[in-house]
Amino acid sequence: MYGYGYPMYLDWTYILVLIGAALSLIASANVKSTFEKYSRIPSGSGLTGAQAAEMILQRNGINNVRVQGIAGHLTDNYVPSKKVLNLSDSTIGSTSIAAIGVAAHECGHAIQDARSYSPLVLTRTISPACALASKFSIPLIIFGMIIGMTPLINFGIIAFAVAISFQILTLPVEFDASRRAVQTLQENGMMTPEEISGVKAVLTAAALTYVAAAASSILQLLRLILISKGRSRRR
Repeated sequence: MYGYGYPMYLDWTYILVLIGAALSLIASANVKSTFEKYSRIPSGSGLTGAQAAEMILQRNGINNVRVQGIAGHLTDNYVPSKKVLNLSDSTIGSTSIAAIGVAAHECGHAIQDARSYSPLVLTRTISPACALASKFSIPLIIFGMIIGMTPLINFGIIAFAVAISFQILTLPVEFDASRRAVQTLQENGMMTPEEISGVKAVLTAAALTYVAAAASSILQLLRLILISKGRSRRR
């Protein structure tokens, strides 16, 4: 593969890939260190992540969501189709500020689901199309470059843009879930102001990993567009 008439190893657009990779690594390191910091600080309430999650769900009138454990570290997630809130090994039985914050965040998604939060409904609707676009976009681009078919390359780029739209639309969903988590913890007096500050730090660090991932994908999209335009100019 060539870019702007130079061999791949001289393609300056790889700088965009490196920037994206650096952003992702920094965000990942930040969330890990922040979680570890607040995972060593126990909450004054003595609630475990599971207990906090059940309390938050009950106080928001949500009685059809099951809280259960899932293997792994920071693998916490909410599955709308099954009404299941999965808490990882590092969250479910821990009484730390970090654990309660993460559990509250996942409850935020359950609350969004119960309230039919529009961005969540939208991302759920477009998810199958975005997954399909993600699967075929890069192969289409590569095949188009091999056979020298610009329309196929452009179609692959469009498919890639559709795929990353899911990441972009996920951002407001994640930030809103964190907002709901903090609001619920505050309104129900489940944590002190100092503990809330810790929760905010953990959730902000986690949200920045989504921002970094989206930024990395956008930079990759920009690179693909630049390469495609470079090929067109050489024709």
